[in-house]
Amino acid sequence: MSIPVVTVGQAQEDVVGGLERLHGPVTVVRRCAELTELLAACQSGLARAAVVADGCEGLTASLVDRLGAVGVVVIALTDDPDEASRLRGIGVASALSGVEPAALAARISEAVGRLGSSLKPGNPSSGLADPSAALRPVPAVPEEVMDTPGAGSIIAVWGPTGSPGRTFVAVNMAGELAAEGKSVLLIDADSYGASVAAVLGLLDESAGLAQACRLADQGLLDADAMLRIAAPVATRLGTFRVLTGITRADRWTELRAAALSLVLERARDIADVVVIDTGFCLEADEELSFDTMAPRRNAATLRSLELADTVYAIGSADPIGVPRLVRGVAELELAVPHVAPIVVMNKVRAGAVGRAPERQLRDAWNRYGPAAAISAFLPADAPAADSALLGGSLLLESSPESKLRAAIAQLVCASVQQKGRSSVFSSTARRRLKG
Repeated sequence: MSIPVVTVGQAQEDVVGGLERLHGPVTVVRRCAELTELLAACQSGLARAAVVADGCEGLTASLVDRLGAVGVVVIALTDDPDEASRLRGIGVASALSGVEPAALAARISEAVGRLGSSLKPGNPSSGLADPSAALRPVPAVPEEVMDTPGAGSIIAVWGPTGSPGRTFVAVNMAGELAAEGKSVLLIDADSYGASVAAVLGLLDESAGLAQACRLADQGLLDADAMLRIAAPVATRLGTFRVLTGITRADRWTELRAAALSLVLERARDIADVVVIDTGFCLEADEELSFDTMAPRRNAATLRSLELADTVYAIGSADPIGVPRLVRGVAELELAVPHVAPIVVMNKVRAGAVGRAPERQLRDAWNRYGPAAAISAFLPADAPAADSALLGGSLLLESSPESKLRAAIAQLVCASVQQKGRSSVFSSTARRRLKG
């Protein structure tokens, strides 16, 4: 069956003519003048492949993502090796502008076949936050070697609406891991109320994660760029880096799922452990909009949870926080089915739940909670927490003997030690992050 193809660019005549003369595997169904026209044609279901013969500098990860969502692969023609490398980074197959029509048709057929396999139901890599985000076309050039995924692990810290202590726990997790000698990158991916910078006392106006997403969208984010953007935070026991969150809630459109996926891929390359402070909302945005290609408000949260190796579900141990966590964990399991969260009760105190609070909470959870059991209890220590927040510091600095600090360290460091990696990579990543 012939594959319908649309083309774009002023230099398309030779390409179009060559493909049409083949009378075989591909058929040119429309010649577009610009990328916006090409996008409209593809979203109407007119084509399965797009050949960008000119103007490939306008291709971004988000645009390629939107095309992938409707089952369209992209082949760009360029003679610039640097541009070809950039295009590979955002999921675009490239070929020389003088490629033979038969060879180009073969590449189109191969790319369509690979994308088709990724669209099969049940594909574990398919995204939930954005229907297009995991469907970037696989480069169709056999000799091109894809970058191997980084060895770093990703921890996502999530919790339901309210103030269960997500950010405070995530920040102190990052500090404890750095104190253990790990190279750590802390990312604020909360699209509603980013506050990592405030908790750490950083005077940040630049929104590091938004910067990284912009570069990733353009295919320009590499390890060196990540290290330039991420702000270093030094403690007496170790140093970690931070990608700060958006400075205003209305900037959430800058955190696209496709770009964030690329940011997390790069983060794995430069850090032993990536800690993500996520937002609370798990609502599927497509239910709120008739335009399924519109930006997703909750894409950053859902994509972080999808790509995380470990997810901590943090709840407040009080009569309001416990029911919220019960409902929240059930919603989490529906929104991201493959996640098995580590349930953590925070701010545990007898005054909120009665005598023997841990036993009371565990009994209540076993009666009313979801299948996931409570894994840890973090004791309430208001003086220590207040002191840390007031000074913009971590518990390991302001209250090193705090029981809360010890509980967080035990929670995260024991888990990461079980997933330890080679000392060769760890030392290399540590030097890059601290350098």
